[in-house]
Amino acid sequence: MSPDLNPIEHLWGILKGRDVIGLAETGSGKTGAFALPILQSLLSSPQRLHTLVLTPTRELAFQISEQFEALGSSIGVKCAVIVGGIDMMSQSLVLAKKPHIVIATPGRLIDHMENTKGFSLRALKFLVMDEADRILNMDFETEVDKILKVIPRDRRTFLFSATMTKKVQKLQRAALKDPVKCAVSTKYSTVDKLQQYYVFIPSKYKDCYLVSILNELAGNSFMIFCSTCNNAQRVALMLRNLGITAIPLHGQMSQNKRLGALNKFKSKSRSVLLATDVASRGLDIPHVDCVINYDIPTHSKDYIHRVGRTARAGRAGKSITFVTQYDVELFQRIESLIGKKLPAFPTQEEEVMMLVERVSEAQRFARLEMKEQGEKRKRPKGRDGDEDDSEQASGVRKKVKGGSGGGRKKGGGAWRGGR
Repeated sequence: MSPDLNPIEHLWGILKGRDVIGLAETGSGKTGAFALPILQSLLSSPQRLHTLVLTPTRELAFQISEQFEALGSSIGVKCAVIVGGIDMMSQSLVLAKKPHIVIATPGRLIDHMENTKGFSLRALKFLVMDEADRILNMDFETEVDKILKVIPRDRRTFLFSATMTKKVQKLQRAALKDPVKCAVSTKYSTVDKLQQYYVFIPSKYKDCYLVSILNELAGNSFMIFCSTCNNAQRVALMLRNLGITAIPLHGQMSQNKRLGALNKFKSKSRSVLLATDVASRGLDIPHVDCVINYDIPTHSKDYIHRVGRTARAGRAGKSITFVTQYDVELFQRIESLIGKKLPAFPTQEEEVMMLVERVSEAQRFARLEMKEQGEKRKRPKGRDGDEDDSEQASGVRKKVKGGSGGGRKKGGGAWRGGR
């Protein structure tokens, strides 16, 4: 086994019948660490409904399924992804075929356990809880308790997380028998190849600084984290009005739109992904060059997960955190948690201020589009979830056709050319 695959190397030696708690910095190979032993077990004793993997977010569930299918393609592994936002009946049909591995979010799994005839996990051999701290922080404790009551006690349980919290310790006592703890790092840490910066800015000029940094680092791909769905949507629209290829990803979008946004970003047809913390956990997008914390995370540990979207698996990356006059205490907590004093990212205030007029206009159009989308939601839906996508539902396209926004669109084109 290669010496640089720390989590996998540690686990291969200790997975002979023991439960495991795996703690490792994000991007270090935790999915491989639990997938390989499970596939090995399936190879030696094939069984339907062999493994249940619980994850906090829908996108992470799809990603884990892809990785299982890629690693297990030669032995014909069948996976089912059971998450909200997708038709229950079609999921029931998939479950009726009895896949080897079920990857699920806790809420939707409970729905099927209570309502889908013939679906049972009584023969389960492995339970994996990935990003366990996030599952519990999202108040899935009741659902997890229900699941633990109906699955066999005689099973193997793997509990994985980048951070260990009191809730995870409590779950460990309830769900695991005599576990082996595999901690690649005992403290909360970020990888060495990640360059971390902060920018101290007035709150009212946040958008201007964002546009300036995107312009300065043009050619890179960015994940920008916002604290609310509304803010992610608004900033995405504002950037699009300036000709920057941005796309939002947040919890108020339909599941099809969320997967579509992620695929557009993964395929590099969009260079900027505006996301809430729904995208901060576990998502492996190799080409993310820079993470920007547009809104500073309220919980310091979320910072570790957000910046972990870049500098993955030994690659280099950059993170920039916006700190306004209201965020100083939160920022100091982050520095204390990671044990580092972050340097300031160099910015030219005069150059940023030159953008104020153009950014203000883009903000105004973004607000108008948000208002239009809000009105569309109140009407009966025509096409599925059109209001979710800033490209299809963008009112500015209609304004341009009407002629009133022609000059502004032309300006957007000039901006694109300038970048």
